[in-house]
Amino acid sequence: MTVTDAATGPTTTRGRPPTSEALHRADPQLADLLAAEAERRAETIQLLAGENLTTPAVLAALTGPLIDKYAEGYPGRRHHTGCALADAAELLAIDRARGLFAAPHANVQPRSATSAMLAAYAALLRPGDGVLAMSLEHGGHLSCGSRANFSGRWFDFTGYGVREDDGLIDLDQVRELARRHRPKAIVAGSISYPRHPDWAAFREIADEVDAYLIASVAQTTGLVAAGVAPSPVPYADVTVAATHKLLRGPRGGLLLCTAELAERVDRAVFPFSQGGAAMNEVAGKAVALAEASTADYRAYAQRTVSGARALSEGLAAAGVRPLTGGTDTHLVTADVSPLGVSGAEAERRCAAAGLLLGKCALPFDPAPAAETSGIRLGTGTVTSQGMGEAELAEIAGLIARVLADGAVAPAAARVRELARAFAGPA
Repeated sequence: MTVTDAATGPTTTRGRPPTSEALHRADPQLADLLAAEAERRAETIQLLAGENLTTPAVLAALTGPLIDKYAEGYPGRRHHTGCALADAAELLAIDRARGLFAAPHANVQPRSATSAMLAAYAALLRPGDGVLAMSLEHGGHLSCGSRANFSGRWFDFTGYGVREDDGLIDLDQVRELARRHRPKAIVAGSISYPRHPDWAAFREIADEVDAYLIASVAQTTGLVAAGVAPSPVPYADVTVAATHKLLRGPRGGLLLCTAELAERVDRAVFPFSQGGAAMNEVAGKAVALAEASTADYRAYAQRTVSGARALSEGLAAAGVRPLTGGTDTHLVTADVSPLGVSGAEAERRCAAAGLLLGKCALPFDPAPAAETSGIRLGTGTVTSQGMGEAELAEIAGLIARVLADGAVAPAAARVRELARAFAGPA
C-alpha cells in the first residue's frame, strides 16, 4: 500500500523502502512513476522466472557511498586513486563467491549474465570458432547463437536439443554433434529447461573432442549456491552465473573459472568488454553472497523448488502439460495448447487477471514464434514473499481457470487478495 503525504506525495510502499523526499522535490513526475510501479507490484502476483525481490541489505549496499566511486581495473591495480575501500569490498565479494561455490577464481564485475557470457566467449574463443549450445527453439538463451545477438554474429553455433518423447536433453545427440563439428566450446545450460543438466556427461563429451565446457546457470545460480542443485563448478572450465534472479542480489553477472583461466577471464571482462565496475553493485553482490551462505537462504531455495512442484502438479491436474513431466528447479515450463489457447494468449489473459508470467516457445512447437504454445513460470518472487505450496497450488488453479474459460474478473479479485496478503519480503 502507498501512503500519500500532501507535501511530498507517496512516501512508503508495502514491503519496499520509501521513495526519497529529494526525488519528489527534484522530479515529481518520475517519483510518481516509481510509486505507481510499486503499487502495480502490490496488486499482482509475480511469476516471471527472471525476477525476484532484492533483500533490504542488498538495497542498502546499492544506495551506499560506493555508488559514486569509479574504480576501473582490479583490486591493487586500479586506474584511479582513492580505491582502497572499493578494493576491500570487491575482494570481499570475490572471497565470498569463491567460498560459496568452491571455485578457484571468481570475477564479480560483469553487469549482467549476458555480459558475463560475452566475457566467457572472449576468454576462450576467437571470431569464427565453433560452439555447441542448446538451440534457441529448445530453451537456449539469445547468447547461445541468435543472429540478433553478438554470439550468432561472431561464432559458428550448432544447436542441440531435447528428446521429443520425454523432453530431456538428448545427450546422444550432443555427443554426435560434438564429434561431427569438433567445437572449440560446449555450452551447457538453458533459460527454460526445468531439470538439472548432467554436468559430468557434458564434461566427458567436452573432453572427448578437446572442447572447453561453459556452464550457464543464470537461472539456477541460487539453487547451486544453496546446494539444492548440483554444481557445475567441478566440471566446467567457466561458469556463467547471475546475481539477481534466485540469488536476490543486484542485477548483474558472475564468472567462476579454473585457476588456469583466471587471467584470461579477468582480461575478457576488463579491459576487453567493460570499463569501470559499478562498485555499488559489487558491494550488493558481496551482501547477497553472504546471505546465500546462511541456513535461512538454503531453506528459501528449497521452498522455491517445492513451490514449483506444487505449481507444476496443479497445472497438470487442470490439463496444462508441464514439460518433462515436472521440475527439479524453481522453473515450470508448460504447454497450454490442450486448453485451446496459445502461449501469447495465455500471457495476455493471465496479465489481465494480475498473474504475470511469460509466453515460451516449446521444443517441437508447431505454433508460430510470435504466439508459441507454452508458458514459463518461476517461483522465486512469490517464495521471497512467503508463499508456499498451498498458495502455489491455488495459483495453478487460478491460471487454469483463466485459460479454460476466460473468466478474468473472479480470478483477479482473488489474485489481489493473495498479493496483498504476501506483499513484501517474508
